[in-house]
Amino acid sequence: MLNVCTPEEAIEIIRREFAGCSTDTELLPLSSCVGRVLAEDITANEYVPDFDRSTVDGYAVRAADTFGCSDAMPAVLTLRGIVSMGSSSGIVIHEGECAYVPTGGEIPEGADAMVMIEHSESYGNEEIGILKAAAPGNNIIYRGDDVFPGKTVLKAGRVLRAEDIGALAALGMSEVALKKRPAIGIISTGDELVPVGKKPGAGQVRDVNSDMLASSVELFGAQAKQFGIIKDGYMRLRSAIVENLDSCDALLISGGSSVGQMDSTCAVIEELGTLLLHGIAMKPGKPTIMGRIGSKPVIGLPGHPAAAFFVSDIFVRELTAIMLGIAPRSFTASALLTEAVSANHGRAHYCGVVLSEQDGKLCARPVRSKSGLISSLAGCDGYFCIPRDSEGCAKGDEITVFLR
Repeated sequence: MLNVCTPEEAIEIIRREFAGCSTDTELLPLSSCVGRVLAEDITANEYVPDFDRSTVDGYAVRAADTFGCSDAMPAVLTLRGIVSMGSSSGIVIHEGECAYVPTGGEIPEGADAMVMIEHSESYGNEEIGILKAAAPGNNIIYRGDDVFPGKTVLKAGRVLRAEDIGALAALGMSEVALKKRPAIGIISTGDELVPVGKKPGAGQVRDVNSDMLASSVELFGAQAKQFGIIKDGYMRLRSAIVENLDSCDALLISGGSSVGQMDSTCAVIEELGTLLLHGIAMKPGKPTIMGRIGSKPVIGLPGHPAAAFFVSDIFVRELTAIMLGIAPRSFTASALLTEAVSANHGRAHYCGVVLSEQDGKLCARPVRSKSGLISSLAGCDGYFCIPRDSEGCAKGDEITVFLR
């Protein structure tokens, strides 16, 4: 019999037992940083931009010279010159004068506003008519408006996006300190398993979980290391763990987690380390195992692919986030169930859904799937959870969908 805990208790065990499993830091070129976790705060030591610049193509003016002007009564200013991109303006604007400045160009000394070229007209002889009044600061980015020395631009633990890379580039950071991606090893166990590229014989199935779990941990921000298929048996599993554990930061063992005669994962973990739990009150995924060998997490996932998927998405995601020093990243949406879904009282029940819009509302159609099947989940947009103290959800209930 399994002595099960709740999914919430399993999360707490992960947080308590593996809080110190943070990965080291590495320095990488900026071009390799997107999607990676920032290891330290980024604080500016310069101004960005380092000069007052225009946000439009047009004329730099003294705002006071344009007050009261209109299409019918333009302010006529003398053109002092044209600002070139990539160089200092070298122009000083006095009363009744203006200068042409392209977008991004430096604002000449004496000017305090920009007028868009659409609101001007040229009369020849260096005379420019301004057709719309400007207020001080119009269409200008001032020195340090974006970044100034001492400003914290990005906080440690941020998963870097393309716009963050742009901010780092603006600060001149060609290299960035990042958290190393934890290496998570994957072992598949079972006499019935054959490689994906091999046609299964009688009683055999392809090893679905190795590639599926590897893809999952890569999406979580870790580095997957596949150690292949091993046959059932205590000594085979023990040898595979001993041989491969040193080369990874955590280990996932797919299969060998139920209470069948050939299942050895619990016994091996207990011999080599500490068994933390065997059994979670969830469906699918009840026979999940968690343990520690030395300082390294070892998780035994059910061999059934759909069960392995849910266990990975909930618990391996949490573990990876702890190792990276970030909060688990998940995106949710509220939707209305299109059908009733029953559940086993006493176990949290996870069910895939397909989303669609109906009458302006987001709706979720539940996908019926047994734990050994994965193809139905492949077409899902996400999944939801029926709490363990509930016997199900009714048609029309509002649910929280964890988006995939």
